[in-house]
Amino acid sequence: MIYTPLTKKAMKIAFEAHKNQTDKTGLPYIFHPYHLAEQMTDEVTTCAALLHDVAEDTDITLEELAAMGFDGEILAVLRLLTHDPAVPYMDYVRAIKTNPAAVQVKLADLRHNSDLTRMDVVDEKALRRTEKYREAIRILTE
Repeated sequence: MIYTPLTKKAMKIAFEAHKNQTDKTGLPYIFHPYHLAEQMTDEVTTCAALLHDVAEDTDITLEELAAMGFDGEILAVLRLLTHDPAVPYMDYVRAIKTNPAAVQVKLADLRHNSDLTRMDVVDEKALRRTEKYREAIRILTE
């Protein structure tokens, strides 16, 4: 992860937005975006990794993130990464493929979410989800 004034702002926003959330294993949710951000190499992808679930899973909107100082390039990535439930999942993934920064963040997201060692119990639902993510990785890397 790189540290700039903007990435530090994104870290604080992500922490605050996800502070009462846990992942499927009961761990604090914030570990997930921080894990992704650690893999990023520039300001745009680091901010996007930190904020990738904020608009989708919290009350903070993309418009509010814009008002907080996140520029058009970061917001374009976040728009692509925010899945509208009305859009079929694989169509959403194909749209991400149009932006290299979004692809970089989404691949890290998919790989982390596919790591079954994070799970306390690997059930059929987890296996189906992992298979869906494998297909998404294939789409993004072909």
